[in-house]
Amino acid sequence: MTLDQYFQHNRDRHLAELTEWLSIPSVSSLSEHKQDTLKGGEWIAENLRKIGMENVQMIQTAGHPVVYGDWLHAEGAPTVLVYGHYDVQPVDPLHLWETEPFKPAIRDNKIFARGATDDKGQSFMHVKAVEALLKEKGSLPVNLKFLIEGEEEIGSVNLPKFVEENQDLLASDVIVISDTGMQEKGQPAICYGLRGLAGVQIDVKGAKGDLHSGLYGGAVQNALHALVRLLDSFRDENGVIQVDRFYDKVEPLTDEEKTAYEALNFSDEALKKELEIDALFGEKGYTSLERMWTRPTLEINGMWGGFEGEGIKTVLPNEAHAKITCRLVPHQDPDEIVELLTKHVNAHTPPGVTVEVTPFDKGAPYVTPYDHPAIQAAGASYERVYGVPTQFIRGGGSIPIVATFDQILQKPIVLMGFGLPGENFHAPNEHFHLENFDQGLRVIADYYSTLPEVLKK
Repeated sequence: MTLDQYFQHNRDRHLAELTEWLSIPSVSSLSEHKQDTLKGGEWIAENLRKIGMENVQMIQTAGHPVVYGDWLHAEGAPTVLVYGHYDVQPVDPLHLWETEPFKPAIRDNKIFARGATDDKGQSFMHVKAVEALLKEKGSLPVNLKFLIEGEEEIGSVNLPKFVEENQDLLASDVIVISDTGMQEKGQPAICYGLRGLAGVQIDVKGAKGDLHSGLYGGAVQNALHALVRLLDSFRDENGVIQVDRFYDKVEPLTDEEKTAYEALNFSDEALKKELEIDALFGEKGYTSLERMWTRPTLEINGMWGGFEGEGIKTVLPNEAHAKITCRLVPHQDPDEIVELLTKHVNAHTPPGVTVEVTPFDKGAPYVTPYDHPAIQAAGASYERVYGVPTQFIRGGGSIPIVATFDQILQKPIVLMGFGLPGENFHAPNEHFHLENFDQGLRVIADYYSTLPEVLKK
């Protein structure tokens, strides 16, 4: 059979296998799913063995293990390191799911389940593309290594140490990751830049306990009011971040990038319609694409404190809390941003309370020249399968390990995404369009097949 015939003939089996993997609730952030997460890693390790990968092993870290496997018999050919993750996000709020998140359902040529697009579905395509090449050709055109981790959704906390200590094991000529998205339906895109991440939790403490608002109101600081004042100090009415030196290392877009973004014909009206809002908001003086891809942000992700039950309880809360994350752009350092945020909080703490700032998620931004032959070859593979030119874009999200790969392994990173913007990753009713599953298999197989000749040039 040709590869195309192989994919057609085995489609039902492939989807049945993907359904089995998606049924495992490998939620890395919840301790009650620790064994499920391990099971998710074991499942993909066994699947790698079945397709003919060698040296497959679960390698323990301080947290969830990483899955490794390789096939290294293409003498003189480049080596590709394929990265993915087998862990998934929590499913809350559960009542908003139309079908159960870990009982995959196919409808309208989409597969619905947690992890369908982020990232089990996309990682699985690489495994099945390799399977097809080995079955139909008897060998691979490239040497190939898989690294599939179980902690991406909690910031890949243990992977940087693993990468640092296992550079020989992970040695390669190019790194391929499918954990990003396409620009729109039928329009392939390669992401050449990602924003970084810096997160903190702010804990405000007032009196020794909650106070009666009648006895003490007007004389004692309310922790919630103090938190609101503090949070309001972070941005002005135009969305400009007010933290001293926050923008110091932010570089303006090049004219070439601006021209490229204008050519994408991005529609603010379409975005408003998709999100069901009547207006967009962001840093003054920039387009929506620039705000989402190339400008840093500071967002309140959650806040809590005081009485939240039914009815009313007339107290002055003595505690209030908030979580904040900043998306960072090239040259911004997460540790430095956390330090600047902490200084800002200390300088703007209202009287009558104390405030503690605790860092959590961190990840460096990443950007690479998109004219590298390995990246251009991926664009050509998309174009041969989809029949339209590939767009080169930046992504607003973060994949913390990308910057780690860049800093430690120092090899080109190709972000070959197949998700679509509306597929609800991290949200209820996450799904993956199966037309991109089908096309993606062919793109990946084509890319592996053409890469040796491209890298020779």
